[in-house]
Amino acid sequence: MFLFKAQPISNWLMLLLVFAVLMLLNEFSRCWKWAGFACFLVLPIILTVFVWPKTTKDTSVGTWFHFAKVYSALVGCMGFWLIRYVKGAINHKWVLYFPPLILAINIMEAVIRDFQIGGLGYNAQVFEGMMVTSGAWNYMNGIAGILNIITITGWLGICISKKKSKDMLWPDMCWFWIIAYDLWNFAYTYNCLGDHAWYCGIALLFAPTVCAFIFGKGAWLQHRAHTLAFWVMFAMTVPSFIDQSQFSVKASQNTTALFIVSLIALLANIAVFIYMAYKARKTKTNPYTSELYTDLDCYKEVKALA
Repeated sequence: MFLFKAQPISNWLMLLLVFAVLMLLNEFSRCWKWAGFACFLVLPIILTVFVWPKTTKDTSVGTWFHFAKVYSALVGCMGFWLIRYVKGAINHKWVLYFPPLILAINIMEAVIRDFQIGGLGYNAQVFEGMMVTSGAWNYMNGIAGILNIITITGWLGICISKKKSKDMLWPDMCWFWIIAYDLWNFAYTYNCLGDHAWYCGIALLFAPTVCAFIFGKGAWLQHRAHTLAFWVMFAMTVPSFIDQSQFSVKASQNTTALFIVSLIALLANIAVFIYMAYKARKTKTNPYTSELYTDLDCYKEVKALA
């Protein structure tokens, strides 16, 4: 294969299983107030104290980055849980700054990692338990990630769904931004976590996107935080699954593949940035203090759910 080494049918089936389980866990955690609290506060405390000190030692997930990733995802999950369930929280403007802030931090963590890998000058060498190949693709995708942060718009339009699940909706976060994010994040996982990208670069990205487009429209960020937290908690608890088991999948370390996926991500995020700038200038709207895409169907469909 171009991106990954040739895989048996069992690994394709496991990819589908991981995708399905992440979607089911997301549905479980979003549909009941107690489930979200148990999954994103009680369970992580138990894992932090009794499990991860042992399971992550001397593994590819025992780095600062993976711990930063799991705790930033969990902070996001619990922050969104409070926004959804604390009465009147959504009415405070300062509360609405939290979702874009935690999203931007999460993206910036990965941008820093891309730049770090790019500066190593490695050629299919192991860095912190992960095989990496440094190159221009790291810097291209780092720039794509920065553009992805810049194009986060309509913060103050975040609202709560009228449904029983009380999803945190973001009407201005339209499908084109989500696709640009997915392309950037896949390129990041492929660049920096190549041997994990089969699952965290495919199944983990498809799960929240499918949820946002079909089952829980408008709540992509909530779905993304939930599925990311579940995946990283699992990876840190059972690192052998992605590193040593029969289901582990190795990236090809093909420099052409690395270049192409990062180029696609960069072009997609440049396109979204240009469109955002065009819309802002045309409508004379500040995309960070006002909602920008109010005339689009993707916005109207989500807004109607609040």
